Amino acid sequence: MESFEEKVCVFMDEHSYHSNESELHASLEDLCLSEQQSSDSEEDSPQRILYWDSQVALLQEILERYNITGSKLRQEVGRIINKIKASDFCSCLKPNSHNCITCLRRRVATVLSDRGITTNLCMSKWKSTHKVPGGSHEYIEVIASTSTRKRQIRFLIELELKEQFQIAKAGEEYQKIVSCLPEFYVGKAEYLTAIVRVVCDAAKKSMKKKKMHLAPWRKNGFMQMKWSGFNQTYHHHHIQQASESNMGFSRAPNAVVAVN
Repeated sequence: MESFEEKVCVFMDEHSYHSNESELHASLEDLCLSEQQSSDSEEDSPQRILYWDSQVALLQEILERYNITGSKLRQEVGRIINKIKASDFCSCLKPNSHNCITCLRRRVATVLSDRGITTNLCMSKWKSTHKVPGGSHEYIEVIASTSTRKRQIRFLIELELKEQFQIAKAGEEYQKIVSCLPEFYVGKAEYLTAIVRVVCDAAKKSMKKKKMHLAPWRKNGFMQMKWSGFNQTYHHHHIQQASESNMGFSRAPNAVVAVN
């Protein structure tokens, strides 16, 4: 069996890092699947410890690579989120308006758009199958450019990444995995796919240890659908415009986002 170091070297390889999107996706898929397959037969205590340690290390390795690309955009989104949260941003009049993720998401998309960044508010929708229950999920998509303007990169923005994986009855090992996740995600779809696979496999392992059923909406297949290509995309001009003057944001049309 390959060592953990041999598995992650596929991900760390410089050629893989600079390769095209399909090659990156394939490397991440092979890496995560090999970890999941090896975990199914590990039931005794030493192997469980090895499993959880390797899952934490694997997730941290993916997050390190995720943090390399899009750091400037990620920092900008973080500043926007903090500034919006400090204002009276909810317009839907819900009881817990200070935690209204729908209004927060739309305001973030509006601010990014008003700064000249190509921004789409996306809704993934899928029907029920015998394996996956139907559902829908809203997220933000940004088309960023490299500093030389030679290449455009698609980034997904999920404002509640960590919240998506909270399971109250899961074990301490799983909670440690979730604690490694950032509060919000700004990055390539390939990294998000890899993160979801690792965390969902950990959820399955944790609930199995507790002899509890893992709900279908917690499984990898369902979670992956949230940011899938089965979506309707709404451009920013369909979003109700935020009151920029009240939040202190300034418009900057035709801005170019440097992804590094």
